[in-house]
Amino acid sequence: MAAKWIEFVTGSLEEKKRYRQYRARIEALPEPYADTAKAFQRYFMYYGGVVDGETTLTMMGDFVELWERAAADGTSVRAIVGADPVEFAETFAQAYAGKHWIDKERARLTKAVEDAERGGSA
Repeated sequence: MAAKWIEFVTGSLEEKKRYRQYRARIEALPEPYADTAKAFQRYFMYYGGVVDGETTLTMMGDFVELWERAAADGTSVRAIVGADPVEFAETFAQAYAGKHWIDKERARLTKAVEDAERGGSA
């Protein structure tokens, strides 16, 4: 019972555990993969805007696997990200459909316009 109450307040404990495992895997990468992965992770936090924890964790898991494989195979960072790291990051993040923070605001804006058309208040 207490665990359910704690999760209600703080969010899924399993998701937090998975996130810590993901972070540890990033930290364990050799250079230059670790620094590159950390830079992309920071970008994802700002760009991605995914609010669904499960989708975020799936994306992060796939992302760290990409870098682990590149490190194991000796694939260069540039061979992975190409000439434009921003394009790579945004294309990678777009592949993970989920709820985004802006979805709520899009729905609110649409409703406000519809309400205004009907003469109601937003």
